[in-house]
Amino acid sequence: MFGKIVDIPRLQAWYGDEAATYAYSKLTLQPMPWTSGLLPLKQQVSDFCQSNFNGMLANCYRDHQDSVSWHSDDEPELGEQPVIASLSFGCERVFHLKQKHGGEKFKLPLQSGSLLVMSGDTQKNWSHAIHKTRIEKSMRINLTFRNIL
Repeated sequence: MFGKIVDIPRLQAWYGDEAATYAYSKLTLQPMPWTSGLLPLKQQVSDFCQSNFNGMLANCYRDHQDSVSWHSDDEPELGEQPVIASLSFGCERVFHLKQKHGGEKFKLPLQSGSLLVMSGDTQKNWSHAIHKTRIEKSMRINLTFRNIL
């Protein structure tokens, strides 16, 4: 961040098909194999989104101090109009969206079991974040399914 190496303010793990190497923010993630618990979730989310996901980034927000800063999932290996499916478990957190040009903002509370799907030009036109909060929060697990080209 700003030329300095800093710890990621959450825990993360990358799962996927053998060829699904994912690179972002100067990180290159080699996939761990799908687990027997993840495969049925991947299939259900793929069926719902009508998209063939071959990778999944798991994020663990341990408490109210874990976060992800403003960003777009616009890496070239995701394609021009990626489908990103975000499945949440555990404590509710607020998902922030802001328009890149125009400044419109939205807040979406993501409850346990919710599925947020971003597709089309979402990554071109919007940034998103999960902010730290002063309100005590327990753990949240977020599974973000993607297709690496």
